[in-house]
Amino acid sequence: MLKRLESLLATLFGMMFLALSLLIAIEVTMRKLFGFSLEGSYELGGYALAVGATLSFTLGLFGRNHIRIDIFHGRLPSAVQSALNCLAAVLMAGLAGLLGYLAWGVIGETLDYQSVAQTPWATPLIYPQSIWYMGQLIFMLVATGLALRAVYLLLRGRLDRLNDEFQPKSVKQELADEVESASSRQRGESR
Repeated sequence: MLKRLESLLATLFGMMFLALSLLIAIEVTMRKLFGFSLEGSYELGGYALAVGATLSFTLGLFGRNHIRIDIFHGRLPSAVQSALNCLAAVLMAGLAGLLGYLAWGVIGETLDYQSVAQTPWATPLIYPQSIWYMGQLIFMLVATGLALRAVYLLLRGRLDRLNDEFQPKSVKQELADEVESASSRQRGESR
């Protein structure tokens, strides 16, 4: 289930920025050749960046790519590593919850003031902000689910499993992931 969600989010992320790149290329070409501007690519770019950021938070969780200072982590006993890994997951869920709470406040203010974008399109901001909030909500739910899993593993004494799933990636793990990704792309191209 998580792999499918990760794949879906990565696909949405890629498609969104591919479409934005195409729109910007058309905008620049039309402006240079015909002196005409679409006057919207800048606004759409801002919305795509906001939504893309929330999606990248979640993708970072799936890939264990969020930055952690782990200079001593590998030298600590397994039980201490487990406690730190669990703490990191819980703190990430707390951060995601805080961001979700603050984002909900932004949505409330947008509704109260019926805010519109200060652009030629005058887009009602509730539409792009709702999509942004959905991305934030996904991040919050995934982070909370992972934190609950980490706490469950810690309480059950499954420290090896906890460390396997939640410890920062080592350089060897990152290299192995890249090699596996390159191999799977190569197999896909040869079909």
